[in-house]
Amino acid sequence: MRRAMRMKRRSDSNTAVAAAIVAALVLVLTVHVVGLSASEGGQPQNLQVGFYSKSCPSAESIVRAVVKEAVLSVPQNAAVLLRLHFHDCFVEGCDGSILIENGDSSERHAGAHAGVGGFEIIEAAKARLETTCPGVVSCSDIVAMAARDAVFLSNGPFYEIETGRRDGRVSKWTLAADMPDVNDSIRTLKSKFRQKGLKDKDLVLLSAAHTIGTTACFFMGTRLYHFNSTSGSDPAIDPRFFLVLKSICPPGGDVNVRLALDAVTEFMFDDQILHNIKRGFAVISSDARLYDNRHTRQIIDLYTQNGTSSKHGNLPSFKADFANSMVNMGRIGVKTGSEGEIRRVCSSFN
Repeated sequence: MRRAMRMKRRSDSNTAVAAAIVAALVLVLTVHVVGLSASEGGQPQNLQVGFYSKSCPSAESIVRAVVKEAVLSVPQNAAVLLRLHFHDCFVEGCDGSILIENGDSSERHAGAHAGVGGFEIIEAAKARLETTCPGVVSCSDIVAMAARDAVFLSNGPFYEIETGRRDGRVSKWTLAADMPDVNDSIRTLKSKFRQKGLKDKDLVLLSAAHTIGTTACFFMGTRLYHFNSTSGSDPAIDPRFFLVLKSICPPGGDVNVRLALDAVTEFMFDDQILHNIKRGFAVISSDARLYDNRHTRQIIDLYTQNGTSSKHGNLPSFKADFANSMVNMGRIGVKTGSEGEIRRVCSSFN
């Protein structure tokens, strides 16, 4: 009898310990999930697909019409709007801070934003929205919608975007100091993306946005002529391609000359840029660096195996995964609820 009681007490003790462990695990998982939802990588509270379905039902169609006009008029505008969204989100979150024009101290004048444009397109969309739904749609949401529509108009995927962002009240060029740079190492690039709650896969896919658009010779000098201590070129460049790049951007040449980031399909949104990187035909250094690291190299190889990334059912879809990464980026540091404001004019605080 006593032995049975001891065994029962021991069993009860073991059960209590097991219950405590389970409770602790549940607590840890709960804290982790709650923390994730509030982080830059999780879905922020009040950000949702169809946020304006009742307050401004025509919001997305109005923005789409403005973007379509801009891209049909100047095809390069698609890449311009896509880049604008990226640069906005990486400084102070996706809050339209890059749109503010209040003198040389405003964020849009940061060296890291050199060449960023599309501001007038966003303002045109905002003006139409203010006529239809005054004081309702934020400028930061317009930027996100415009980027999505620009991708779609370039043969890219159409994807649902979460809206409900509010516009920030801070815009300073000094805050752009940690923007990813064209000459960053792969280690630095990965670190900067992780700080924003993005993964290596997001780094590869968002960099692949360079499948459309151009760059300037201004950004090519280091890679072509001063890559290392011997003042040589980046060894990752295919020798034949180096001659092409050198002819477009010669030493001492015009730094404003522009060249396609993907000369094969410059205005077509596809996975060609990943094939270019793999073969040594990346134009800018930051794209080439993606093949320096084992993990990011594996991601590129996964999308480019068998010569395609989307025509075989057993392979990942580049376009679908790119869309997911855009949604992830669109969640960075957003302001919702009572935070920020809804600007009347995108280039000015209220």
